[in-house]
Amino acid sequence: MARPGTRATAAELMASGVTVETPGERFRSEVLRLLDGLRAKGLGRAEAVRALFPRTVLPDATYEDLVTAVVSGSHILLFGPSGAGKTSLARDLWSLFPKAVWAVEGCPVLDHPLSLTDAAVAARFPPCPICRRRFSAGGDPANFDPATIDPKKVPGEFVLLREGFGFARLQGSSEVFPDHLTGNINLRKLEEVGDPMSPLVLEPGKLLQANRGFLLVDEIGKLPLGTQNVLLQALQEGTVTPSKSRETFPAWFVAVSTSNLSDLDNINDPLSDRLTSLHVTYNSRHADNRHIVELARGEVGAEYVPEVLVDAGVRVIEAWRLRMSEDNPDIGEVGSNRTLIDVAHRTAAIAALAGHAPPIQADLRAGLVHAMRGRIRARSGDSFRQNEKRVGDFIEQYLAPALKRSAGVYWCRYYHDALKENKGEAEALVGEGRRLKDDAELRSQLANDGALFPKFRGFSAYVVQRERPGPDVPATDAAVNVFRLLEEFSLFSCREEDADDAPL
Repeated sequence: MARPGTRATAAELMASGVTVETPGERFRSEVLRLLDGLRAKGLGRAEAVRALFPRTVLPDATYEDLVTAVVSGSHILLFGPSGAGKTSLARDLWSLFPKAVWAVEGCPVLDHPLSLTDAAVAARFPPCPICRRRFSAGGDPANFDPATIDPKKVPGEFVLLREGFGFARLQGSSEVFPDHLTGNINLRKLEEVGDPMSPLVLEPGKLLQANRGFLLVDEIGKLPLGTQNVLLQALQEGTVTPSKSRETFPAWFVAVSTSNLSDLDNINDPLSDRLTSLHVTYNSRHADNRHIVELARGEVGAEYVPEVLVDAGVRVIEAWRLRMSEDNPDIGEVGSNRTLIDVAHRTAAIAALAGHAPPIQADLRAGLVHAMRGRIRARSGDSFRQNEKRVGDFIEQYLAPALKRSAGVYWCRYYHDALKENKGEAEALVGEGRRLKDDAELRSQLANDGALFPKFRGFSAYVVQRERPGPDVPATDAAVNVFRLLEEFSLFSCREEDADDAPL
Protein backbone atom coordinates (compact mmCIF):
# COMPACT_ATOMS: atom_id res chain seq x y z
CA MET A 1 0.00 0.00 0.00
CA ALA A 2 1.20 3.52 -0.80
CA ARG A 3 2.16 5.91 1.96
CA PRO A 4 0.19 9.10 2.64
CA GLY A 5 1.55 11.88 0.47
CA THR A 6 2.40 9.54 -2.41
CA ARG A 7 1.47 11.00 -5.79
CA ALA A 8 0.46 9.22 -8.99
CA THR A 9 -1.48 10.07 -12.10
CA ALA A 10 -4.76 8.46 -13.04
CA ALA A 11 -2.86 6.59 -15.78
CA GLU A 12 -0.51 5.07 -13.22
CA LEU A 13 -3.41 4.11 -10.98
CA MET A 14 -5.20 2.43 -13.89
CA ALA A 15 -2.05 0.50 -14.78
CA SER A 16 -1.61 -0.68 -11.20
CA GLY A 17 -5.15 -2.07 -11.07
CA VAL A 18 -6.54 0.27 -8.40
CA THR A 19 -10.25 -0.30 -7.82
CA VAL A 20 -12.83 2.25 -6.72
CA GLU A 21 -15.26 1.26 -3.97
CA THR A 22 -17.99 2.95 -1.98
CA PRO A 23 -17.14 3.91 1.61
CA GLY A 24 -19.43 1.09 2.76
CA GLU A 25 -17.57 -1.46 0.66
CA ARG A 26 -14.24 -0.26 2.00
CA PHE A 27 -15.56 -0.39 5.56
CA ARG A 28 -16.82 -3.94 5.06
CA SER A 29 -13.44 -5.10 3.73
CA GLU A 30 -11.56 -3.47 6.59
CA VAL A 31 -13.76 -4.97 9.31
CA LEU A 32 -13.54 -8.44 7.78
CA ARG A 33 -9.75 -8.05 7.50
CA LEU A 34 -9.46 -7.05 11.15
CA LEU A 35 -11.69 -9.92 12.28
CA ASP A 36 -9.64 -12.43 10.28
CA GLY A 37 -6.49 -11.14 11.97
CA LEU A 38 -8.02 -11.42 15.44
CA ARG A 39 -9.29 -14.94 14.77
CA ALA A 40 -5.84 -15.90 13.50
CA LYS A 41 -4.56 -14.96 16.96
CA GLY A 42 -6.88 -17.53 18.50
CA LEU A 43 -9.84 -15.36 19.49
CA GLY A 44 -13.33 -16.78 19.16
CA ARG A 45 -16.01 -15.02 17.14
CA ALA A 46 -17.53 -13.07 20.05
CA GLU A 47 -14.09 -12.16 21.44
CA ALA A 48 -12.89 -10.95 18.04
CA VAL A 49 -15.97 -8.80 17.50
CA ARG A 50 -15.67 -7.34 21.01
CA ALA A 51 -11.97 -6.61 20.48
CA LEU A 52 -12.88 -4.21 17.66
CA PHE A 53 -14.31 -1.83 20.29
CA PRO A 54 -11.72 -1.47 23.06
CA ARG A 55 -13.11 1.79 24.45
CA THR A 56 -16.70 0.72 24.99
CA VAL A 57 -18.29 -1.92 27.20
CA LEU A 58 -21.57 -3.27 25.88
CA PRO A 59 -23.35 -6.64 25.62
CA ASP A 60 -21.95 -9.02 23.00
CA ALA A 61 -25.29 -8.97 21.15
CA THR A 62 -24.95 -5.21 20.59
CA TYR A 63 -21.51 -5.60 19.05
CA GLU A 64 -22.70 -8.50 16.90
CA ASP A 65 -25.64 -6.48 15.56
CA LEU A 66 -23.41 -3.50 14.90
CA VAL A 67 -20.75 -5.44 12.98
CA THR A 68 -23.45 -7.20 10.97
CA ALA A 69 -24.87 -3.82 9.98
CA VAL A 70 -21.43 -2.55 8.95
CA VAL A 71 -20.60 -5.64 6.90
CA SER A 72 -24.00 -5.46 5.19
CA GLY A 73 -23.24 -1.88 4.09
CA SER A 74 -25.94 -0.20 6.15
CA HIS A 75 -26.17 3.30 7.55
CA ILE A 76 -26.74 3.10 11.29
CA LEU A 77 -28.91 4.68 13.97
CA LEU A 78 -27.78 4.01 17.54
CA PHE A 79 -30.65 4.79 19.90
CA GLY A 80 -31.11 4.41 23.62
CA PRO A 81 -31.07 6.26 26.93
CA SER A 82 -28.81 9.24 27.41
CA GLY A 83 -25.33 8.32 28.55
CA ALA A 84 -25.48 4.67 27.47
CA GLY A 85 -22.40 4.97 25.26
CA LYS A 86 -23.93 5.69 21.83
CA THR A 87 -21.56 8.48 20.86
CA SER A 88 -18.52 6.59 22.14
CA LEU A 89 -19.57 3.64 20.03
CA ALA A 90 -19.98 5.88 16.98
CA ARG A 91 -16.48 7.26 17.54
CA ASP A 92 -15.17 3.71 17.77
CA LEU A 93 -16.68 3.03 14.35
CA TRP A 94 -14.83 6.02 12.93
CA SER A 95 -11.60 4.71 14.45
CA LEU A 96 -12.18 1.42 12.58
CA PHE A 97 -13.02 3.11 9.31
CA PRO A 98 -10.26 2.80 6.63
CA LYS A 99 -8.86 6.27 6.18
CA ALA A 100 -6.38 6.01 3.29
CA VAL A 101 -7.76 6.90 -0.17
CA TRP A 102 -6.58 8.07 -3.57
CA ALA A 103 -7.99 11.53 -4.35
CA VAL A 104 -7.62 14.09 -7.09
CA GLU A 105 -4.99 16.51 -5.91
CA GLY A 106 -6.67 19.76 -4.86
CA CYS A 107 -10.25 18.43 -5.00
CA PRO A 108 -12.27 19.82 -2.05
CA VAL A 109 -14.46 16.69 -1.87
CA LEU A 110 -11.74 14.10 -2.62
CA ASP A 111 -12.92 12.78 -6.01
CA HIS A 112 -11.16 9.60 -7.02
CA PRO A 113 -8.84 10.22 -10.03
CA LEU A 114 -10.45 7.37 -11.98
CA SER A 115 -13.86 9.03 -11.74
CA LEU A 116 -12.52 11.50 -14.30
CA THR A 117 -10.92 9.05 -16.72
CA ASP A 118 -12.85 5.78 -16.50
CA ALA A 119 -16.38 5.85 -17.92
CA ALA A 120 -17.62 3.01 -15.71
CA VAL A 121 -16.27 4.65 -12.55
CA ALA A 122 -17.63 8.05 -13.60
CA ALA A 123 -21.08 6.54 -14.13
CA ARG A 124 -21.11 5.11 -10.64
CA PHE A 125 -19.23 7.92 -8.90
CA PRO A 126 -19.72 11.14 -10.89
CA PRO A 127 -16.98 13.67 -10.12
CA CYS A 128 -17.77 17.00 -8.55
CA PRO A 129 -18.57 20.00 -10.77
CA ILE A 130 -15.31 21.65 -9.75
CA CYS A 131 -13.24 18.75 -11.15
CA ARG A 132 -15.45 18.54 -14.23
CA ARG A 133 -14.68 22.19 -14.98
CA ARG A 134 -11.02 21.71 -14.19
CA PHE A 135 -10.44 18.80 -16.58
CA SER A 136 -13.10 19.20 -19.31
CA ALA A 137 -12.26 20.76 -22.64
CA GLY A 138 -12.48 24.54 -22.42
CA GLY A 139 -13.42 24.35 -18.75
CA ASP A 140 -17.03 23.67 -19.74
CA PRO A 141 -18.67 20.96 -17.60
CA ALA A 142 -21.07 20.25 -20.47
CA ASN A 143 -18.08 18.86 -22.34
CA PHE A 144 -17.18 16.39 -19.61
CA ASP A 145 -16.36 13.00 -21.13
CA PRO A 146 -13.93 10.59 -19.43
CA ALA A 147 -12.83 9.32 -22.86
CA THR A 148 -11.46 12.76 -23.75
CA ILE A 149 -9.48 13.36 -20.57
CA ASP A 150 -5.81 12.39 -20.60
CA PRO A 151 -5.22 10.13 -17.56
CA LYS A 152 -1.62 11.32 -17.43
CA LYS A 153 -2.84 14.84 -16.68
CA VAL A 154 -5.06 13.93 -13.73
CA PRO A 155 -2.88 14.16 -10.59
CA GLY A 156 -3.72 11.90 -7.69
CA GLU A 157 -2.56 11.92 -4.08
CA PHE A 158 -2.78 9.20 -1.43
CA VAL A 159 -4.32 10.94 1.58
CA LEU A 160 -5.65 10.13 5.04
CA LEU A 161 -9.24 11.16 5.73
CA ARG A 162 -9.54 13.76 8.46
CA GLU A 163 -11.98 16.32 9.86
CA GLY A 164 -13.44 18.27 6.96
CA PHE A 165 -11.95 15.92 4.36
CA GLY A 166 -13.71 12.56 4.46
CA PHE A 167 -14.97 12.93 8.02
CA ALA A 168 -17.66 15.27 9.29
CA ARG A 169 -19.51 15.47 12.57
CA LEU A 170 -22.88 17.14 12.99
CA GLN A 171 -24.54 17.94 16.33
CA GLY A 172 -28.30 17.85 15.95
CA SER A 173 -30.30 20.88 17.01
CA SER A 174 -33.22 22.97 15.77
CA GLU A 175 -30.73 25.55 14.45
CA VAL A 176 -28.99 23.21 12.00
CA PHE A 177 -30.36 24.32 8.62
CA PRO A 178 -29.90 22.67 5.21
CA ASP A 179 -27.01 24.99 4.34
CA HIS A 180 -25.02 23.50 7.21
CA LEU A 181 -25.17 20.21 5.33
CA THR A 182 -24.85 21.43 1.75
CA GLY A 183 -22.57 24.45 2.09
CA ASN A 184 -22.39 28.23 1.95
CA ILE A 185 -20.89 30.80 -0.37
CA ASN A 186 -17.23 31.60 0.18
CA LEU A 187 -17.10 35.38 -0.18
CA ARG A 188 -13.44 35.43 -1.22
CA LYS A 189 -14.15 32.92 -4.00
CA LEU A 190 -17.26 34.87 -4.98
CA GLU A 191 -15.13 37.97 -5.55
CA GLU A 192 -12.88 35.94 -7.86
CA VAL A 193 -15.63 34.12 -9.78
CA GLY A 194 -18.45 36.66 -9.70
CA ASP A 195 -21.27 34.12 -10.13
CA PRO A 196 -23.04 33.31 -6.84
CA MET A 197 -24.59 30.18 -8.37
CA SER A 198 -21.28 28.72 -9.55
CA PRO A 199 -20.11 25.62 -7.70
CA LEU A 200 -16.67 27.21 -7.58
CA VAL A 201 -17.83 29.64 -4.87
CA LEU A 202 -19.32 26.97 -2.64
CA GLU A 203 -17.72 26.24 0.75
CA PRO A 204 -18.55 22.53 1.25
CA GLY A 205 -21.02 21.70 4.01
CA LYS A 206 -20.94 18.66 6.26
CA LEU A 207 -22.27 16.19 3.68
CA LEU A 208 -19.73 17.26 1.08
CA GLN A 209 -16.95 17.19 3.70
CA ALA A 210 -17.91 13.58 4.47
CA ASN A 211 -17.71 12.46 0.83
CA ARG A 212 -15.84 9.15 0.44
CA GLY A 213 -15.72 8.77 4.19
CA PHE A 214 -17.76 8.92 7.36
CA LEU A 215 -20.56 11.14 8.71
CA LEU A 216 -21.39 11.17 12.43
CA VAL A 217 -24.72 12.77 13.35
CA ASP A 218 -25.29 13.15 17.07
CA GLU A 219 -28.93 13.42 18.13
CA ILE A 220 -30.33 13.15 14.63
CA GLY A 221 -33.91 13.48 15.90
CA LYS A 222 -33.22 17.10 16.86
CA LEU A 223 -32.59 18.10 13.22
CA PRO A 224 -35.41 20.08 11.53
CA LEU A 225 -37.37 18.12 8.94
CA GLY A 226 -35.99 20.19 6.08
CA THR A 227 -32.46 19.36 7.15
CA GLN A 228 -33.36 15.69 7.49
CA ASN A 229 -34.60 15.72 3.90
CA VAL A 230 -31.23 16.98 2.66
CA LEU A 231 -29.54 14.11 4.47
CA LEU A 232 -32.11 11.73 2.99
CA GLN A 233 -31.14 12.72 -0.56
CA ALA A 234 -27.51 11.93 0.16
CA LEU A 235 -28.36 8.54 1.63
CA GLN A 236 -30.64 7.68 -1.27
CA GLU A 237 -28.59 8.94 -4.19
CA GLY A 238 -25.06 9.61 -2.98
CA THR A 239 -25.43 13.22 -4.14
CA VAL A 240 -26.27 16.64 -2.74
CA THR A 241 -27.72 19.59 -4.64
CA PRO A 242 -26.91 22.78 -2.73
CA SER A 243 -29.57 25.48 -2.94
CA LYS A 244 -26.87 28.01 -3.85
CA SER A 245 -25.53 25.98 -6.76
CA ARG A 246 -26.88 24.92 -10.14
CA GLU A 247 -25.05 21.61 -9.97
CA THR A 248 -24.89 18.45 -7.90
CA PHE A 249 -21.98 17.31 -5.73
CA PRO A 250 -21.09 13.75 -4.76
CA ALA A 251 -21.88 12.72 -1.19
CA TRP A 252 -20.92 9.08 -0.70
CA PHE A 253 -20.31 8.19 2.95
CA VAL A 254 -21.16 5.84 5.77
CA ALA A 255 -23.61 7.59 8.09
CA VAL A 256 -23.70 6.73 11.78
CA SER A 257 -26.27 8.61 13.84
CA THR A 258 -27.41 8.62 17.45
CA SER A 259 -30.69 9.45 19.15
CA ASN A 260 -32.07 9.50 22.65
CA LEU A 261 -35.35 7.67 23.16
CA SER A 262 -37.37 10.88 23.51
CA ASP A 263 -36.34 12.10 20.03
CA LEU A 264 -37.06 8.96 17.99
CA ASP A 265 -40.52 10.15 16.93
CA ASN A 266 -38.94 13.26 15.40
CA ILE A 267 -37.02 11.28 12.78
CA ASN A 268 -39.08 11.29 9.58
CA ASP A 269 -40.07 7.87 8.26
CA PRO A 270 -38.21 7.95 4.93
CA LEU A 271 -34.95 8.85 6.69
CA SER A 272 -35.53 6.26 9.41
CA ASP A 273 -36.09 3.65 6.71
CA ARG A 274 -32.58 4.34 5.40
CA LEU A 275 -31.01 3.62 8.79
CA THR A 276 -30.49 0.30 10.57
CA SER A 277 -31.71 0.92 14.12
CA LEU A 278 -29.66 -0.62 16.94
CA HIS A 279 -30.66 -0.31 20.59
CA VAL A 280 -27.79 0.67 22.88
CA THR A 281 -28.77 0.50 26.52
CA TYR A 282 -27.10 0.21 29.90
CA ASN A 283 -25.23 -2.92 30.84
CA SER A 284 -27.06 -5.33 33.09
CA ARG A 285 -23.88 -7.11 34.26
CA HIS A 286 -22.17 -5.55 37.26
CA ALA A 287 -18.74 -6.60 36.01
CA ASP A 288 -19.33 -4.66 32.76
CA ASN A 289 -20.30 -1.51 34.63
CA ARG A 290 -17.22 -1.81 36.81
CA HIS A 291 -15.12 -2.18 33.66
CA ILE A 292 -16.58 1.07 32.28
CA VAL A 293 -15.46 2.89 35.41
CA GLU A 294 -12.02 1.29 35.38
CA LEU A 295 -11.47 2.22 31.73
CA ALA A 296 -12.45 5.83 32.35
CA ARG A 297 -10.37 6.16 35.52
CA GLY A 298 -7.37 4.62 33.79
CA GLU A 299 -7.57 7.14 30.95
CA VAL A 300 -7.36 10.18 33.23
CA GLY A 301 -4.99 8.84 35.89
CA ALA A 302 -7.61 9.25 38.60
CA GLU A 303 -6.75 9.54 42.27
CA TYR A 304 -7.10 6.44 44.44
CA VAL A 305 -10.51 5.44 45.73
CA PRO A 306 -10.85 2.14 47.65
CA GLU A 307 -12.41 -0.59 45.58
CA VAL A 308 -15.22 -1.17 48.05
CA LEU A 309 -16.32 2.44 47.62
CA VAL A 310 -15.99 2.39 43.81
CA ASP A 311 -17.95 -0.84 43.68
CA ALA A 312 -20.68 0.41 46.03
CA GLY A 313 -21.09 3.58 43.98
CA VAL A 314 -21.63 1.49 40.85
CA ARG A 315 -24.23 -0.62 42.65
CA VAL A 316 -26.21 2.44 43.73
CA ILE A 317 -26.39 3.67 40.12
CA GLU A 318 -27.43 0.19 38.97
CA ALA A 319 -30.21 0.19 41.57
CA TRP A 320 -31.38 3.57 40.27
CA ARG A 321 -31.55 2.23 36.73
CA LEU A 322 -33.73 -0.68 37.83
CA ARG A 323 -36.19 1.55 39.63
CA MET A 324 -36.37 4.78 37.64
CA SER A 325 -37.59 5.43 34.10
CA GLU A 326 -34.67 5.88 31.70
CA ASP A 327 -36.67 8.10 29.32
CA ASN A 328 -37.76 10.68 31.93
CA PRO A 329 -36.21 13.86 30.48
CA ASP A 330 -35.64 15.42 33.92
CA ILE A 331 -33.78 12.51 35.53
CA GLY A 332 -32.91 10.38 32.51
CA GLU A 333 -29.19 11.06 32.86
CA VAL A 334 -28.97 10.43 36.60
CA GLY A 335 -28.32 6.74 35.89
CA SER A 336 -26.11 7.27 32.85
CA ASN A 337 -22.64 5.90 32.28
CA ARG A 338 -21.37 9.43 32.73
CA THR A 339 -22.77 9.45 36.26
CA LEU A 340 -21.35 5.99 36.83
CA ILE A 341 -17.89 7.34 36.06
CA ASP A 342 -18.38 10.65 37.87
CA VAL A 343 -19.15 9.10 41.24
CA ALA A 344 -15.60 7.89 41.85
CA HIS A 345 -14.11 11.18 40.58
CA ARG A 346 -16.37 13.24 42.87
CA THR A 347 -15.62 10.97 45.83
CA ALA A 348 -11.87 11.49 45.36
CA ALA A 349 -12.35 15.26 44.95
CA ILE A 350 -14.41 15.54 48.13
CA ALA A 351 -11.79 13.59 50.10
CA ALA A 352 -9.04 15.85 48.72
CA LEU A 353 -10.96 18.98 49.71
CA ALA A 354 -11.45 17.53 53.20
CA GLY A 355 -7.70 17.01 53.45
CA HIS A 356 -7.56 13.27 53.90
CA ALA A 357 -6.66 10.23 51.83
CA PRO A 358 -7.84 7.69 50.97
CA PRO A 359 -11.57 8.52 50.74
CA ILE A 360 -13.96 7.11 53.33
CA GLN A 361 -17.63 6.17 53.38
CA ALA A 362 -18.80 9.75 54.02
CA ASP A 363 -16.92 10.89 50.91
CA LEU A 364 -18.74 8.29 48.80
CA ARG A 365 -22.10 9.48 50.11
CA ALA A 366 -21.25 13.06 49.23
CA GLY A 367 -19.80 11.97 45.88
CA LEU A 368 -23.01 10.15 44.98
CA VAL A 369 -25.13 13.16 45.90
CA HIS A 370 -22.88 15.48 43.91
CA ALA A 371 -22.70 13.28 40.79
CA MET A 372 -26.36 12.24 40.67
CA ARG A 373 -27.76 15.66 41.55
CA GLY A 374 -25.56 17.20 38.89
CA ARG A 375 -27.28 15.12 36.20
CA ILE A 376 -30.78 16.39 37.01
CA ARG A 377 -32.14 18.59 34.27
CA ALA A 378 -33.06 21.92 35.84
CA ARG A 379 -36.36 22.92 34.19
CA SER A 380 -37.57 24.94 37.18
CA GLY A 381 -36.58 25.52 40.77
CA ASP A 382 -39.46 23.48 42.16
CA SER A 383 -38.95 20.46 39.89
CA PHE A 384 -35.21 20.48 40.54
CA ARG A 385 -35.74 20.48 44.31
CA GLN A 386 -38.25 17.64 44.02
CA ASN A 387 -35.85 15.56 41.97
CA GLU A 388 -32.97 16.50 44.26
CA LYS A 389 -34.97 15.14 47.20
CA ARG A 390 -35.75 12.00 45.21
CA VAL A 391 -32.04 11.45 44.61
CA GLY A 392 -31.17 12.10 48.24
CA ASP A 393 -33.83 9.72 49.54
CA PHE A 394 -32.68 7.06 47.09
CA ILE A 395 -29.08 7.29 48.24
CA GLU A 396 -30.14 7.04 51.87
CA GLN A 397 -32.08 3.88 51.07
CA TYR A 398 -29.57 2.09 48.87
CA LEU A 399 -26.08 3.18 49.93
CA ALA A 400 -25.84 0.95 53.00
CA PRO A 401 -27.04 -2.19 51.16
CA ALA A 402 -24.59 -1.39 48.35
CA LEU A 403 -21.69 -1.05 50.79
CA LYS A 404 -22.66 -4.32 52.46
CA ARG A 405 -22.76 -6.12 49.10
CA SER A 406 -19.45 -4.63 47.95
CA ALA A 407 -17.67 -5.29 51.25
CA GLY A 408 -19.06 -8.82 51.34
CA VAL A 409 -17.83 -9.60 47.83
CA TYR A 410 -14.40 -8.15 48.63
CA TRP A 411 -14.02 -10.13 51.85
CA CYS A 412 -15.30 -13.36 50.33
CA ARG A 413 -12.79 -13.15 47.52
CA TYR A 414 -9.96 -12.67 49.97
CA TYR A 415 -11.29 -15.44 52.21
CA HIS A 416 -11.61 -17.91 49.31
CA ASP A 417 -8.60 -16.94 47.21
CA ALA A 418 -5.96 -15.87 49.74
CA LEU A 419 -6.98 -17.61 52.96
CA LYS A 420 -8.30 -20.76 51.25
CA GLU A 421 -11.35 -20.63 53.57
CA ASN A 422 -9.16 -21.19 56.64
CA LYS A 423 -11.23 -19.85 59.55
CA GLY A 424 -8.25 -19.78 61.88
CA GLU A 425 -6.28 -17.62 59.48
CA ALA A 426 -9.28 -15.33 59.07
CA GLU A 427 -9.73 -14.93 62.84
CA ALA A 428 -6.02 -14.17 63.26
CA LEU A 429 -6.19 -11.51 60.55
CA VAL A 430 -9.26 -9.89 62.10
CA GLY A 431 -7.56 -9.83 65.49
CA GLU A 432 -4.44 -8.14 64.11
CA GLY A 433 -6.49 -5.67 62.10
CA ARG A 434 -8.53 -4.59 65.10
CA ARG A 435 -5.37 -3.93 67.07
CA LEU A 436 -3.87 -1.88 64.26
CA LYS A 437 -6.76 0.15 62.95
CA ASP A 438 -6.94 2.65 65.84
CA ASP A 439 -3.31 2.56 66.98
CA ALA A 440 -0.99 4.77 64.93
CA GLU A 441 2.07 3.67 66.91
CA LEU A 442 1.46 0.01 66.12
CA ARG A 443 1.01 0.86 62.45
CA SER A 444 4.33 2.67 62.51
CA GLN A 445 5.98 -0.43 64.00
CA LEU A 446 4.42 -2.57 61.29
CA ALA A 447 6.10 -0.44 58.64
CA ASN A 448 9.52 -0.88 60.30
CA ASP A 449 9.40 -4.49 61.51
CA GLY A 450 8.69 -7.18 58.93
CA ALA A 451 8.02 -9.82 61.62
CA LEU A 452 5.07 -8.03 63.21
CA PHE A 453 1.45 -8.80 62.33
CA PRO A 454 2.17 -11.33 59.57
CA LYS A 455 -1.51 -11.95 58.77
CA PHE A 456 -2.27 -8.29 58.31
CA ARG A 457 0.93 -7.85 56.33
CA GLY A 458 -0.37 -10.47 53.89
CA PHE A 459 -3.70 -8.65 53.71
CA SER A 460 -1.88 -5.38 53.05
CA ALA A 461 0.05 -6.94 50.15
CA TYR A 462 -3.26 -8.23 48.74
CA VAL A 463 -4.83 -4.77 48.92
CA VAL A 464 -1.85 -3.09 47.24
CA GLN A 465 -1.72 -5.66 44.45
CA ARG A 466 -5.45 -5.52 43.85
CA GLU A 467 -6.06 -1.79 44.21
CA ARG A 468 -2.70 -0.15 43.41
CA PRO A 469 -3.26 2.89 45.63
CA GLY A 470 -0.15 4.65 44.35
CA PRO A 471 2.84 6.25 46.03
CA ASP A 472 0.82 8.92 47.86
CA VAL A 473 -1.09 6.38 49.98
CA PRO A 474 1.09 4.13 52.19
CA ALA A 475 0.27 0.44 51.89
CA THR A 476 -0.62 0.15 55.57
CA ASP A 477 -3.01 3.12 55.40
CA ALA A 478 -4.75 1.68 52.34
CA ALA A 479 -5.09 -1.73 53.98
CA VAL A 480 -6.36 -0.30 57.28
CA ASN A 481 -8.93 1.78 55.42
CA VAL A 482 -10.19 -1.28 53.55
CA PHE A 483 -10.19 -3.28 56.79
CA ARG A 484 -12.44 -0.68 58.45
CA LEU A 485 -14.90 -0.90 55.57
CA LEU A 486 -14.94 -4.71 55.73
CA GLU A 487 -15.39 -4.67 59.48
CA GLU A 488 -18.29 -2.26 59.32
CA PHE A 489 -20.14 -3.66 56.35
CA SER A 490 -19.15 -7.28 55.73
CA LEU A 491 -18.72 -8.34 59.36
CA PHE A 492 -16.06 -10.70 57.93
CA SER A 493 -18.64 -13.21 56.84
CA CYS A 494 -19.59 -14.71 53.49
CA ARG A 495 -23.26 -14.89 52.64
CA GLU A 496 -24.96 -16.49 49.66
CA GLU A 497 -26.45 -13.12 48.72
CA ASP A 498 -22.94 -11.68 48.26
CA ALA A 499 -23.05 -12.50 44.55
CA ASP A 500 -21.30 -10.01 42.33
CA ASP A 501 -24.09 -9.56 39.77
CA ALA A 502 -27.11 -9.97 42.03
CA PRO A 503 -29.25 -6.79 42.03
CA LEU A 504 -29.79 -4.84 45.24
